[in-house]
Amino acid sequence: MIKLRQAIVVEGRYDKNALCQLVDAPVIETHGFGVMRDRRLLGFLRQVAAARGLIILTDSDGAGFVIRNFLKGALPPEQVLHAYIPDVPGKERRKRAPGKEGKLGVEGMPPEVLLEALRRAGAQAEDSPEPPDPITKTDLYLAGLSGGADSAARRRALQQELGLPEHLGSAGLLQALNLLMTREEFQHRYGELR
Repeated sequence: MIKLRQAIVVEGRYDKNALCQLVDAPVIETHGFGVMRDRRLLGFLRQVAAARGLIILTDSDGAGFVIRNFLKGALPPEQVLHAYIPDVPGKERRKRAPGKEGKLGVEGMPPEVLLEALRRAGAQAEDSPEPPDPITKTDLYLAGLSGGADSAARRRALQQELGLPEHLGSAGLLQALNLLMTREEFQHRYGELR
């Protein structure tokens, strides 16, 4: 498994599943065209792009290019890399019939094709062998963001403060926080919320 510095943006959960088997990197879903209506998700993508960079990896069909072009216009170009998969006719195993254009998407690509697409885009392997100390579920609990009567309301307030998508559960919030700040920054800012 290859550890990447950048986060990867894909269209949906099956694409995410395929990539999570190949790379150690945050993989964020656009929920198809949902990113076009979700200002918080778009804001989150901007924050991640500024913190670690993004690689956009969408399907090679028309829908994939609409999503990619939307993101090209919405994200700072110097913080975004674009990975492209080839046009390959076929259908994914989980589907009964091929998509409208008859092309395989990210989820249907062989692993070596996905890795080559990331390499060509300029994906950077993580240099540091020692990962930073992550924010944990215990940190969320100690900050009153999980396990308490008003935890959900506290998470929503924090998500709003940080401009994060509003439908994140505690696990999603944990992933987002680890993308945007160190554990020390979190403890300094939010350790005394209770």
